[in-house]
Amino acid sequence: MEVLTDFVTDDYLREFEVKYNDEIANSNGKPNDETVFQYAWCLTRSRLLSDVKKGVMFLEQLLASCKTDQAHKRDYLYYLAVGYTRMKDFTVARKYIKSLLQLEPGNRQAQELEKAIKSEMETEALKGAAMAGGGLLAAGALVALGMALLKKK
Repeated sequence: MEVLTDFVTDDYLREFEVKYNDEIANSNGKPNDETVFQYAWCLTRSRLLSDVKKGVMFLEQLLASCKTDQAHKRDYLYYLAVGYTRMKDFTVARKYIKSLLQLEPGNRQAQELEKAIKSEMETEALKGAAMAGGGLLAAGALVALGMALLKKK
């Protein structure tokens, strides 16, 4: 899914960071929610894990303060699921995408993201199993080598 594999450019990220910081400087430290969302959106699409974490933090703050606007809530939930998927925290990602699907059961984009999250989970599980299997194979080879050396003596 493109939203999980596409990265924002450094220039684009910098543009929204500057806008965010300018609003902080010019509005008593409180940028408007749209600016925070745009910056968070860019951060969750960064190549850097630290940026993704920062974006998720902003989105969680926005979601916590969003009481009535369903469109904004939908966007926050969606990009929280994206951010957590990029951080490989699939449990939390699934929690957010399920919340979005409760809000909008027919949302195709959310349904596709839910499938992509499940696919990412399976891929990571296979990688983990392969690494564990490789570790066991290496340990077995060392034991066999040790036994062979002991027999020579």
